Amino acid sequence: MFKNPYVKNILYALAVAFFGFVLLNLTFIFDFFIHSLIALFFPSINRWLPQMKHIIFVITIILISLLVFKSKLRELFKAIYLTVPLMVIFSDIEIFLYGYPILTYSVNCLILLIIVFYFYINKKSWIYYYSAILVASVLLIMNLFSK
Repeated sequence: MFKNPYVKNILYALAVAFFGFVLLNLTFIFDFFIHSLIALFFPSINRWLPQMKHIIFVITIILISLLVFKSKLRELFKAIYLTVPLMVIFSDIEIFLYGYPILTYSVNCLILLIIVFYFYINKKSWIYYYSAILVASVLLIMNLFSK
């Protein structure tokens, strides 16, 4: 059954959706930890502190992502992990551009197109495309229904 490419691809897609969701929940717990750690070392409330927390978290996720994508993990695991940096980047763009929905959607769309173009140029597997489009679609649906 697992030798059938259709079954294998469906299971890969389900794995990306399920384990990506689990990783996103763990990421938001990690985000809380990072924000609490920053608040511990910078107890005074300054105007720039919330933005600094988000920027430090994005930098942390990007550094972890570089390690993951340079590793020798299988493509499936990398595609599952890809949900994390994409969700963090798309979410933080939404946070920073809150109040400008057209600009938010435009910037996120531009980033998605750049990522898909990168996958195309480097001949990445379909699972990377699926992961990127899944994250973008979920965020778009969340944004449309939350307003």
